Amino acid sequence: MSSNAKKSLSFNQSVERMVDRALAHLDLPPGLSDQIKVCNEVFQVQFPVKLNDGKVHVFKGWRAVHSGHRLPVKGGIRYAPHVNQDEVEALAALMTYKCAIVDVPFGGSKGGLIINPRDYTTDEIERITRRFANELIDGGYISPSGNVPAPDMGTGESEMAWIADTYRALHPDDINHLGCVTGKPVAAGGIRGRTEATGRGVQYAIREFFRHPEDMKLANLEGSLEDKTSVVQGLGNVGYHAAKFLVEEDGVKIIGIIEWDGALIDEDGLNVQKVRDYIDEHGGVKGYPDAKYVEDGRSCLEMECDILIPAALESQIASDNVDRIKAPLIVEAANGPITYEADQALRQRGVVVLPDAYANAGGVTVSYFEWIKNLSHIRFGRMGRRVDEWRGKLIVQALEELTGKSVSAQLRTEIQSGADELALVRSGLDDTMRQAYQEISEVYHSNDSIQNFRTAAMVVALKKIATTYIEFGIWP
Repeated sequence: MSSNAKKSLSFNQSVERMVDRALAHLDLPPGLSDQIKVCNEVFQVQFPVKLNDGKVHVFKGWRAVHSGHRLPVKGGIRYAPHVNQDEVEALAALMTYKCAIVDVPFGGSKGGLIINPRDYTTDEIERITRRFANELIDGGYISPSGNVPAPDMGTGESEMAWIADTYRALHPDDINHLGCVTGKPVAAGGIRGRTEATGRGVQYAIREFFRHPEDMKLANLEGSLEDKTSVVQGLGNVGYHAAKFLVEEDGVKIIGIIEWDGALIDEDGLNVQKVRDYIDEHGGVKGYPDAKYVEDGRSCLEMECDILIPAALESQIASDNVDRIKAPLIVEAANGPITYEADQALRQRGVVVLPDAYANAGGVTVSYFEWIKNLSHIRFGRMGRRVDEWRGKLIVQALEELTGKSVSAQLRTEIQSGADELALVRSGLDDTMRQAYQEISEVYHSNDSIQNFRTAAMVVALKKIATTYIEFGIWP
């Protein structure tokens, strides 16, 4: 995927402009808006690691804290060659607003390391990660009560497990050590459903949009999700799970998949799992035999479809291509895929955008569940599952006695099954995404001067953050 879009504003400046647009609809005490917007602190580190080539390599990274109005602060750690301080600060700010929108009681933080993970072996990545974690822990930027990282681009369960283990080695008396990071493997204190969470959240956001006919009309869409067409940019963790669930559970047709080395097109619908398996084996989509290949992948953002899902890099829809975007509904599964200028242009054309601060919030929501699990030291469903199962059996018995007929085996199983951890996580995430969307939609429809869902979402976030500042006495 190309990142060559011409940008007149940096990522951080784009986020600030979008916040300013929402602040115009609020009457906050003097100075409070500036306090909310500012990034509170940025920690920069450089550290050496001896790698397998026998040479010492120096790595540079950051951990930014945008707002500590609630603790701990929360946000992923990104491994990518293009990471810079501006990007980390922008992502930290988005985390603050994202947590507020979905009522997760965290402040916003983010980390980044300049590295291309593909250039290193697994044991080298482990050494680099542990050393980076050591620097952040020593600086006070990782702890269960203060700053809790999670996976992001280029990182995953393994990196989070290494970070947790490093923290435990440095703080052996902290019984809540597992809560210092989320997105861990289940066997290392993680939670079922975390890997799929951001993509699942995108699915739930789209589902909720399609439950609101008045909002669908804004995008000139009608009917159900079934047979709606979609183009997905990025088949990483987020894009893959969003696309997979939309196809398998909602009947959406994925007619385009865009990756770093090009795009695949099939108007009859692509097999998401087969494409993902091919990418895992070959590193990209070039050469995939069962679809049309387009070398300029970014150009396929301009395909006609019902739902465009940019799930890769920031600034992919910008001033150089925004006028050719044809999708009536764009769902920002990635952070910042639309620049401020492009967002303005889309708004003027009537294109509906479900913003990243909402649509991308599934990951931090389930991270919150994992953090709670780590602090409570008990798996969700452990105490109540069998009670639910027992009650289900009584209901089946009552139905059979009242009707004189036997309940089918499938219905019996569904009624008698108690909710396990995965079911509870999905239920909590679904409820969170529904409630958040309803708040955003209500703000949008209750104020004629708010003309898009991004501004409405930011108004929701800023109201909650301002309330916390004032009621907790943080703001004099």
